Order: sequence, then C-alpha cells, then structure tokens
Amino acid sequence: MAGGGGGDGTTAARACGEPDGSDSLKAFGEVVKAFRKRARLTQEEFAPRVRYSGPTVASIEQGRRFPPADFVERAEEVLDAFGALRGAARHLSRQPGLASWFRQWARLEAEALTLHTYECRLIPGLLQTEAYARTLFAHQLPPLGDEQVETQLAARLDRIRLLAERPNTAYSFIVEEHLFLRRTGGAAVARELVEHVLDVARLRNVELQVMPLVREDHAGLHGPMQLLETPDHRWLGYCEGQETGRFLSDRKVVSTLQMRYARMRSQALSLEESVSLLERMRGAA
Repeated sequence: MAGGGGGDGTTAARACGEPDGSDSLKAFGEVVKAFRKRARLTQEEFAPRVRYSGPTVASIEQGRRFPPADFVERAEEVLDAFGALRGAARHLSRQPGLASWFRQWARLEAEALTLHTYECRLIPGLLQTEAYARTLFAHQLPPLGDEQVETQLAARLDRIRLLAERPNTAYSFIVEEHLFLRRTGGAAVARELVEHVLDVARLRNVELQVMPLVREDHAGLHGPMQLLETPDHRWLGYCEGQETGRFLSDRKVVSTLQMRYARMRSQALSLEESVSLLERMRGAA
C-alpha cells in the first residue's frame, strides 16, 4: 500500500486513479435525508431508531460513508420508504477515500462479529489517532492535494468509530513493538498514539497484544493479515500489498491464516503484558 495507510487501502486511492467523491453515495444520502425529513425526524432522533450514532447518520447523508446493510434495512422500516432505500442501495458503487480493492472488505468489516488484525508496517487503521493518520496521508507518495488528504482522513476517522459503535464485535489486534518506537509524526504524535491505544485496550471487546522486538519464532513472517467472522459465521481473510489487496474466501487459505494468527497470539505478549509495556513507553516519552 503506497505510503502505508493502515490496512484500508485509503492512501492508494489516488495512485490507482480512483475519484475522491461518489455521486451514488451522495445521491443515496439525499434520499435518506428526504425520507427522514418527510418523517419529521432530526438526525439525533433518527439515529437511535436505526441503532447508529448521530455522526454516522450525518456521514451517510453527506455521502461520506457507505451504508451498512443493516442500516439500509432499519432505515427502510423506520422511514416507511416504499423500498426506495433498498433500491438506491443496490446502485452504490464507490466509497470516498477508499481504494476499490478495499471497499468489499470495508463493508464486511462494518458488520463483522469478530475481527482479527495483525500489522507489522504501521499502526492498524482502527487504532490510529487523527494526528497519526494525517501524518501518513500528508507524507503519501505521490503527494496528495489538501482536499484529497481531508477526504481520505474522513474515511479513516469514519472507520475508527466502529470500535465505539459495535461493542458486541470482538476485536483482536497483534501489533509489532517497533511500530510504537518509530515515533511517526514526532514525539507528541507518538505519545498521543500510545495514550489512545491504551484507552482502546481497556474496552471489554478489544484484545490488544504487542509482538516483542525479539521473537526467535514468529508465525507472521508472511506479512500483515486480517480475518473476520460474518453474521452468518463464515470466516474471510484480507491481505494487502503496496498497490493492491487480496480478498480471501477460499476455506483452505483462510484456515491457513487462522492457524498463523492463532500461533501469533501465543507468541505475542499477553494483554496485561502489552498494556504494561505501553505504559512504560508512555512514561519514557
């Protein structure tokens, strides 16, 4: 992934000629807004009825976020939209700020029961702070324009909300120790990042493990990976390179990734040990 974007394909969108905006998403958002106003509901009143936050509803209505399938179904019912929202959703094709190869995974990620992430290049997207993510986009090669940086940053921040919005999803992260020691963005950005990751690690549905610098036996040498469990209990995988990503559905391949991830969980520091290490890093910063 060009420039490193946290395993979500956002930084490579420009390199692959992807447009930053999405007419279909904006059109869908306008349809949602029109039916919401017809029902005489504010965004704040509508959000709990579809079981999403106000900012998420705003992002969808503004065409900045791809609507999850359960949002479409709940909105259709709550707004009595005569099938219009389901129909409009079938024509959605683009997600601003996300590379084409990542969009299918992003949709699945938003509905996953379980999400496992191993990263050795940079802090995973869901764990990033705004300052850390902005640093990654600002130093992208080829360089991005200011508007492109803001579009891709908005996509990143939108995804980060998943941790708060899906408390029943089980998240597991295995992150290499050297990523915290690199001080990407400078000392202040690195210190804020450690603080943020420590806060995330305290969530009941998150298990964070740090892979120590010295590890003689390492099952993750094939590179970063993500695994997720769908609502119908199917497991899928995703691996990403510099300019492309691979969506993996073959059961044999996914089983291999699960085997490697399980071994890494036994090789990495425990949650308690990982938190202790990060607290020492925070104190030394």
